[in-house]
Formats: sequence, structure tokens, C-alpha cells
Amino acid sequence: SPLKQLENIVGLAEVKQFVRSLQAQLLLDEQRKKAGLPTLSSGSLHMVFSGNPGTGKTTVARIIAALLAELGLLTSGHLVEADRAALVAGYVGQTAIKVTNCVKEALGGILFVDEAYTLVQGDKDSFGREALDTLMKLMEDHRDELVVVFAGYSEEMEELLKANPGLRSRFPTVITFANYSAPELMAICEGLLAAEQLALSPAGTEVVQGALEAVAAKAATGDRRAANGRAVRNLIEQAKRQQALRLGEMAARGEQPTVAQLTEIADADVQFAARADWLGSS
Repeated sequence: SPLKQLENIVGLAEVKQFVRSLQAQLLLDEQRKKAGLPTLSSGSLHMVFSGNPGTGKTTVARIIAALLAELGLLTSGHLVEADRAALVAGYVGQTAIKVTNCVKEALGGILFVDEAYTLVQGDKDSFGREALDTLMKLMEDHRDELVVVFAGYSEEMEELLKANPGLRSRFPTVITFANYSAPELMAICEGLLAAEQLALSPAGTEVVQGALEAVAAKAATGDRRAANGRAVRNLIEQAKRQQALRLGEMAARGEQPTVAQLTEIADADVQFAARADWLGSS
């Protein structure tokens, strides 16, 4: 079930609490409706997800889409991702068409607008303003078959809401995604590796722990190069390539890797993460 998927994700305590309360509220509304009573929720399910990249915003949006479909509030529960490039055109009359096409694709599910604060870039951005106005109108026209999630950095999302007074009432729910702690990043790393029948050697664990502590510390200071959960995925992909090179060289020498070697990420495979400038963003 969607809630079980959410519970299996590392961290995100506040987000999990919100989703549990959302489900409870929607189920209660259903019971009140059946009893002929008015519903208690605001009716608007549009949300703002604020936080740094790599903190699980897209993953949670997918889970909420599935949950809303399970509760019968969305027909399909799919997720369509969009950004400024997908919604804003460079020619008069084209922007409304792009926004309409994105919304059509998302009907029955969630339209997830990443870096939503880039939609309107200053007072003179007429195309961006057209995109936002068109989207607001379509959200109203399709209020029973579409949920929109605006996502992005906390400060920029707050600025967007301040600069566009009509947005706050349409997006009554703002969920903050906190940065992951170093132990949470390590748990994510171990979980992703285990899913591929891989594990870090003791020396490799030390290197990765040090690297992820640096990522968490930098993220806590607001350094946007620190990629949170994305850092873990980037680290694993690079480590797998390094392991392949190392074991390939062994095979070239006529040495056949053992099962233990095939399933181990050694410290040599993760040395790149020990560099002082490595923060997981690439």
C-alpha cells in the first residue's frame, strides 16, 4: 500500500506524519458525507513541497498520488513532472498551449512542478505570468480531477507565494522536507546497496561514512552543492563503475572474482568520495 511504501522510506518523520493525517482526514470526510454531515477539510489538495534537492519530494508526491487514487479522489494516481521549460514558451500564444497539454496529461493524477519558483522570473516575465495564470485557471476548471504540487527550495518557494497572493489560498498546505542526517544517508546507502546484493567492506564503510557526514554538515549550512539523498545515489553509481573497472582488471590478469568480491564495494571503489570537494552533486 502507499502508506507502507512511505513507512519504508528512511527519515522524513514530519512528512510521514502529514501523510498519515491527510489520509485520516480524507477517510473522516468520507464518513461524514455518508452521515449527511459537511466535510471538515478545506477541499483543496494542492500542496507546496519546500526543501533542498534530494530530500524525497518527488518520491513522496508519487506515494500521495497513489494514496489519493486508493481513496478514490484521483482516478489514476499517476505523476507528471514538469518545470519551467515544459510550461513556458518563448512565443506569444504558445505558453497557454504548453500548460494545457501538461495539465491534460496529468488529469486523474498529480502535476508535479519542480523548481516552481522559476515560473515567474521578475515583473517583466509576461510568458511566465501567462503560464501561472493559465495553470491557476485550469486548476479551478479541473479541481476534482487534478492535484498540483509546487516544489523547490524553501526560501524561493516562500518568495513565490509572497509575490503571488492568490497562490497561498490555492496551495493551503506547505510541507517542509528537512535535510537528511548523516546516519539517515548511511541507512539509505546500505538499503540501496542491499537491494542490488552489494555491501560495503569495513574500510569502504569508513570512507562512505566520512563522505556522507561531510554532505550532511554542508547541507545543514545551506550549501546547495550538498545533494542529500541524491548524493547517495550518485555515490553508489560511481562506486559500481569503479568496482567494475577493478574486477575487470582482475579478470584481465586471469583471476576470476569470487562471489564475495562480486558483492563487495571495497574502499578503493569509493576513494573518490574522500575528496574534500566531493558533495555528491555529480
